[in-house]
Amino acid sequence: STFKKQLLTVKFLQSPKSEIPSVEIWLERILMLTQNNKIVRAIDIANSMNYSKPSVSIALKKLKNEDCITVDEHTGAITLTKKGYDIAISIYHRHQILTNALTLIGVDVEIAKEEACKIEHDLSDDTILKIKEFIDKNKKNT
Repeated sequence: STFKKQLLTVKFLQSPKSEIPSVEIWLERILMLTQNNKIVRAIDIANSMNYSKPSVSIALKKLKNEDCITVDEHTGAITLTKKGYDIAISIYHRHQILTNALTLIGVDVEIAKEEACKIEHDLSDDTILKIKEFIDKNKKNT
């Protein structure tokens, strides 16, 4: 399925494991900011994540080197590449699935969003797919 293909796009980043969440978090945030703003710049990311501009610059350099983003030299506008978008949308979908699962079992929606963020990077594709199947089955039965 399309969803399964999107989950698999994250695989290229799996060395070393400790770096995966940071890259995924940055890409997901850029995606979310892109949906809200026409132009996303480093300062927008810094403000939304409460990170310093130097920290954001280091992360953006890494994302650029990984061919996940482009940065316009003149405007500073940050754009996700196809590769970056595929990873970001995969993480976003993981987040949505986990948030839905947690709220389905009675967790407050704000807590569910926060906690989904903490675990979305650590679960396998198979686990995410099984959770999605469970949610879909249970929504049909309610």
